Amino acid sequence: MPEYPSIPYTRRPVTPEPDAELALARERRSIRQFSDQPVPRALIEAALSIACTAPSGANRQPWRFVALTDPSTKARLREAAEAEEREFYAHRATPEWLADLAPLGTDWQKPFLTTAPYVIVVFRQSYGIGEGGKTLKNYYSPESVGIAVGFLIAALNRFGLSTLTHTPSPMAFLNEICGRPSNEKAFVVLPVGYPADHCTVPDITRLPESETIVWK
Repeated sequence: MPEYPSIPYTRRPVTPEPDAELALARERRSIRQFSDQPVPRALIEAALSIACTAPSGANRQPWRFVALTDPSTKARLREAAEAEEREFYAHRATPEWLADLAPLGTDWQKPFLTTAPYVIVVFRQSYGIGEGGKTLKNYYSPESVGIAVGFLIAALNRFGLSTLTHTPSPMAFLNEICGRPSNEKAFVVLPVGYPADHCTVPDITRLPESETIVWK
């Protein structure tokens, strides 16, 4: 593969507002009660474009984002996800896992998959497909897609939107619902919208930064 040509790197000046940005980040919470209030598509498009600026191994960009709005498609997704979740809560989860989930009040029911105006399904390309069906190796694809999802969640929060990381297991049913090829694996499901008027969240705390940040 030919080497990329070098080009000058420039950035526009930025005035940092760390206190304001930190306050906004701390307001972010995962929610499960969404309003059906419409969300401007331009916000979703901008957030997805920001996600696509994430770094990736060898610049392979192994993410694919499928934004669902069709009510019937979202209903199919919910039905399939709830079937997997019922099995998880009844048979797959260990007692320890269920005990850890209990304070959060989660169960197999996932109404947010049909209430939220958008459901973004993120897929990870385990390998690429080039000309003539040639298999192209992707590098650090889980890490790369995880970073892109982080960019996406931060952008949605910056735009005043809420989301939730939903990972039904297994997720193979999402390929069929979203019409994705076999070289892609579902990574996470993100319902996106505004909080419902009655929305509540668990009163949790985060670890003190003295435990999670190390200065040397």
